[in-house]
Amino acid sequence: MKKQVSSFGVIGLGRFGAALVKTLASPEREVIAVDRDEARVRAIRKYTDLAFVVDDLNHDTLEATGIQNCETVAICIAEKMDVSILTTMTVVKMGVPNVISKAASEEQGEVLKRLGATVVYPESDMAVRIGKRLISNNLLDYISLDNGVEVRRIQAVGKLLGASIQEVDVRRRYGVNIIAIERNHQTDVDFSAQYRFQKGDVVAVIGKVDKIDRFENSIQN
Repeated sequence: MKKQVSSFGVIGLGRFGAALVKTLASPEREVIAVDRDEARVRAIRKYTDLAFVVDDLNHDTLEATGIQNCETVAICIAEKMDVSILTTMTVVKMGVPNVISKAASEEQGEVLKRLGATVVYPESDMAVRIGKRLISNNLLDYISLDNGVEVRRIQAVGKLLGASIQEVDVRRRYGVNIIAIERNHQTDVDFSAQYRFQKGDVVAVIGKVDKIDRFENSIQN
């Protein structure tokens, strides 16, 4: 039986779009890349054979690339708001199940959301990520989810060191859950309540932002 290949489309091959294609490209994934700039398309053909120069991003020209057959299409042309909105509208109408659109502003993002796209703000998200790292000595990374929920990777410090998961009791005290522990570049998701934190451990927790903040602040004191 032939293995099913995941299919993705990327429209706009600037720095963000090109990086996305390079990340997605693999034998297990089919990636269609589209841009008006011939030089950008030529450069991305090192990563996918399905790279097309498209001067006008309308229904007929996009359909000719096969973009309507993709499971997910990312529209990475936020700098040109009118083109971004019209292209998003076209791709949504083509019936693509998952449409992701890059936005340069909240106003643009609101319009894209109303069209049915999932909106990303790469520059804003990166600024927030860097800011959080600057104001927290032990925050390593985080993923922002819906409804004010985050997953954070936090360095085990202060009160955590030498204490067991049972003794810390983060679920009862702070309303957050430990979902993984990393040590020596190994991630463990099947740990016991008796596990004791050691220097160098990284703790992955999930919960509401304010509750994780309280937990993170408390272990440093």
